[in-house]
Amino acid sequence: MTHPWIDISVPLRNGMPHWPDNPPLRINRTMDLNCGDEATVSTLFMGSHTGTHMDAPLHFVKGGRAIHEMSLTATIGPAQVIQIHDPRAITLDELRRHVIRPGARVLFKTRNSLCRWGEQDFMEDFVYLTTEAARWLVQQRVRTVGIDYLSVGGYKRNGPEVHHVLLEAQIWIIEGLDLSAAIPGFYDLICLPLNILQGDGAPARALLRPRDESTADDESVESVETGDLHDS
Repeated sequence: MTHPWIDISVPLRNGMPHWPDNPPLRINRTMDLNCGDEATVSTLFMGSHTGTHMDAPLHFVKGGRAIHEMSLTATIGPAQVIQIHDPRAITLDELRRHVIRPGARVLFKTRNSLCRWGEQDFMEDFVYLTTEAARWLVQQRVRTVGIDYLSVGGYKRNGPEVHHVLLEAQIWIIEGLDLSAAIPGFYDLICLPLNILQGDGAPARALLRPRDESTADDESVESVETGDLHDS
């Protein structure tokens, strides 16, 4: 039986939350069939870290890889959705309760998804990854980290520091996910950012499909053995 794909992207819309020092999203109809035009056309104005998006190392690391240099293996393949119960942060104590193997693509489901954050104003108290937990993920040699809000690091807390820890280790970051429909477990992941030349980040469409837990780690183990870890 083939399971259906789950869209874990947040729809782009005018008025959606954005990082405070980033530009708000603006979608404008410049032509409209309903107004007698020969086609419907829109313009989009937004930052590269709007809605569901990816961070490239270049976002915080001088001379780091740009989004167009990302290996597709970073975001296509088996992934693990981990439920986070702490209402404040993703802590090392909670992560240690899970088996996270080298090469893993890990997506953290927190109370952010339950808040339907894409339909609200910017939340300053979103659940974020602690610096200690980020360093532990580097030690585990994960490949990709995803979170269900606009930043892996906290607002006016450890945002830059967490980004440096992950991106300097060549761990790719997916932010702005909506994991409300994804129960904890193992999935096939497809997440493709826009192919922006020298991009520090890019909006992305992300999908999950449930998979057999017994085969969830096959590709991760193979990738480590063949030296593909961290897209090197």
